[in-house]
Amino acid sequence: MLNEKYIRVLYVDLETEKIRIEQREDLMLYLGGAGIASKLLQENMKPDLPTLAPEQPIVFAIGAGAYIFPVLTKTVAMFLSPLTGELGESYAGGRMAMSLLMAGYDAIVITGKAKKHCYLSVSTNNVVVRDARAMWGLPVGEVGRAIRDSEHGGGDAVGKRSIIRIGPAGENGVAFSCVCVDTYRHFGRMGLGTCMGSKNLKAVSIYGNRSIPVLNQKEYFKVYKEIYKKCTDTDNMAKYHDTGTAINILPLNNSGALPTFNMRETSFEHADQISGEAFALVNLVRKMSCTGCPVGCIHIGMYRREFDRGHEYEAISVAYDFELIYALGTFLGIRTTDEILAMIEEVEECGLDAMSAGVCLGWATEALEHGYITKEDTIVDLSFGDSRGYIKAIEYLSTGINKFYRILGKGSRYAARKYGGESFAMHIAGNEMAGYHTGYGSLVGAAVGARHSHLCNGGYSIDQSNKELDEDVLVEKLFNEECERCMTNSLVMCLFARKIYDRQTILNALNSIGWNLSNDDLTAIGKRIYQTKLQIKNALGFQQKAVKLSKRFFETPSMHGKLDEETTYRLIKKYTKLTDNLLQETI
Repeated sequence: MLNEKYIRVLYVDLETEKIRIEQREDLMLYLGGAGIASKLLQENMKPDLPTLAPEQPIVFAIGAGAYIFPVLTKTVAMFLSPLTGELGESYAGGRMAMSLLMAGYDAIVITGKAKKHCYLSVSTNNVVVRDARAMWGLPVGEVGRAIRDSEHGGGDAVGKRSIIRIGPAGENGVAFSCVCVDTYRHFGRMGLGTCMGSKNLKAVSIYGNRSIPVLNQKEYFKVYKEIYKKCTDTDNMAKYHDTGTAINILPLNNSGALPTFNMRETSFEHADQISGEAFALVNLVRKMSCTGCPVGCIHIGMYRREFDRGHEYEAISVAYDFELIYALGTFLGIRTTDEILAMIEEVEECGLDAMSAGVCLGWATEALEHGYITKEDTIVDLSFGDSRGYIKAIEYLSTGINKFYRILGKGSRYAARKYGGESFAMHIAGNEMAGYHTGYGSLVGAAVGARHSHLCNGGYSIDQSNKELDEDVLVEKLFNEECERCMTNSLVMCLFARKIYDRQTILNALNSIGWNLSNDDLTAIGKRIYQTKLQIKNALGFQQKAVKLSKRFFETPSMHGKLDEETTYRLIKKYTKLTDNLLQETI
């Protein structure tokens, strides 16, 4: 908590509707964000109970510098993942970090299952569990409008409110359902939406109106200006503002690293038609920022949708980025920007994680080709390049319309084990792959990463800068970057700004607002957080060395050629020695 020597935690039991607040001095050792969220998850989880048991916690936390400095805009969620059965970790921008800070909370811990469908209303002086039975079954857009109409409407509330909500997928137990945050941002991956749905929790509305003084204004303002200039007057953030992450489509395609047709291939013949540049020319209508960020990396595209005969159209605006274009585009062979935006819109309203949805549909398409499943299972034809079939399948997936879609809703790993086709189910430890087949760094990095994400340790980036494989160097880089991101994710920093917030900048920023940290302190914080995550994973039964990867990862060439299976598993074992040592350290 700014200007204090404690972390302020709000605890909510949805079953009893009991509320309590604790001021935790001990959590200062974890800085904020991912650090305090990991510790609170560890304290409150019940490893012996099912992942979706009412007693299992959902934790939200903001960082040590949230909203106070540019691009420290994200909120972290920690939970037990219904998709992987272990650590769930997700990040979202928007207004949530600002709203929590203004409401006076560093973290929220939610447990219990409400007796009826509800949403949680959190404000500076009040926390209430409200009736949401009328909202159950509604898509995310309508839920947002309903809560905006009833909560803190207009006046001083404008710009200080954040609303997170789930769609039908979260209500129906799809293991990779997401949570929409302020319309264009999300807690994606790992199934947080299902955790909320299992608690009968449709949404959380947060409103804050505190005035928070900065005690050392001179030093704070000096550091703030330096960071702001690095964001706006240098090239460090230029690509994120200009074309956005969608600019990665063509370089990855040209280098043979872009998963296509369920990763049968790693380049797409029509990549130029769905590149970031193509979206900018055809569909881009505006750019937005998360609150507290001067960059404007959220790219909003528009397409026309026919809603009735007689030339009746409506203009639909949705956010797009590289990961969505990959998962709902190249991975499924979709050739036009409008079709991709239409698929994104369907995924958004249903409340699904886009990457997992696309990868699961890629497996289903190929499973249908090979006869592992039938048209009776899928109801619609699934074929690469046919967006109409996929859009209907997304709807069926979110509602669990039949046994097949209910099984597919548990993820590609689970579905392949039930029906067959494990060799082309493109998941890593149960989490569907991201849009990079760059080499050993991306594959091993996701396998050993705390949340099995390309963002855990940036292995894909290591691949792109390395020309030759040195196993020990690669493993050390992955481990060091994992620890470093545990620390930076306690700020919570948007990872787009990792070149802005070097170690000295982080120290200058935090120390200007009352922390007294050294470089060694930052190293210890990163290792302490990573150690906590590893302890959580071990308690939940995860065995790093037991991860088995789909054969296609080794059959389809990466940008560095075909990967060797034996080498990959040897790298995982080498990495595991480092994590085993970390678990024995006293930090």
